[in-house]
Amino acid sequence: MNLRDKIISNAKKHNKKIVLPESMEERTLKAASWILQNEVGQIVLIGKKDKIHEEAKSLGIKNIDKAEIIDPDNFDKLELYAEIMEEMRKSKGCTKDVAIGLLKNPLYLATMMVKHGDADGEVAGAMNATGDVLRPAFQFVKTLPGISVVSSTFIMQLDNESIGEKGLFFFSDCAVNPDPNEQELAEIAVSTAKTARDIAEIEPRVAMLSFSTKGSAEHALVTKVRNATIIARKLDPNLLIDGEFQLDAAIIESIGKKKAPNSYIAGRANVLIFPDLQSGNIGYKLVQRMAGALTIGPILQGMAKPISDLSRGATVEEIVEVIAITANQAAGI
Repeated sequence: MNLRDKIISNAKKHNKKIVLPESMEERTLKAASWILQNEVGQIVLIGKKDKIHEEAKSLGIKNIDKAEIIDPDNFDKLELYAEIMEEMRKSKGCTKDVAIGLLKNPLYLATMMVKHGDADGEVAGAMNATGDVLRPAFQFVKTLPGISVVSSTFIMQLDNESIGEKGLFFFSDCAVNPDPNEQELAEIAVSTAKTARDIAEIEPRVAMLSFSTKGSAEHALVTKVRNATIIARKLDPNLLIDGEFQLDAAIIESIGKKKAPNSYIAGRANVLIFPDLQSGNIGYKLVQRMAGALTIGPILQGMAKPISDLSRGATVEEIVEVIAITANQAAGI
């Protein structure tokens, strides 16, 4: 079973409820239809029922009636959600009336469904900017305990099964944080390890990457990675993590044994934590384009409940994958 099939299979097993606020978006509706047809999970759409059915009919979608459809103008929990929002944001001037106004925006309503437990996760971004998707999530869902930073990971699957987890790696952070400090880098490592467990069901072996391996170079950038490794161990004492490593020492066993003979992680890493966004973004694209790796992501991590942001150019297949991944994340919380 390949990784995509495994993700779909796990989502199907957990049968989580995912809310899609962009209910009139063509690719989103087609992805929702596929999820429902293949019984991968439950779907909630936000909008006017008649308009959603009309749009689905025009696209040749016949099973959208299997989705739960919520109309923001006629939702029995609107007052309850507004009270929760007012309480959480009253210091920022959020009154109940302001909250009700915000809840007419499907992105806010979807976020509050996740916050209140009426949905297990949210997927949006096919027609909304990342900032618009994440703003209500930051305000109301917030981050996991002990985690202050939301980050991203990419799943990278290579044909070479002699490295990583039979060719499988998680790369972080390649899409969100330009220059994480020591604490943030440590939190990214802990978050990525959790994502690896939740989605791929593997035991993460985390390598903190640098241009130095165990003291081969001295520089402030190297010190940041070393200190982040120490902090990550304190955040999760059971985490298999080590660093600092050059890339070859992290993933090639023969080199790892030479450069870091006393490290359990050296040469065996399946989770790679890049020191900044420049190196992470360059690194994943090199592996994707030059090595032909199957790439899935970015996957957001660190939120208290899963909120996933799509690329506005996402295909139907990619939206299906993100819905399934979000369901896997929900199962792990």
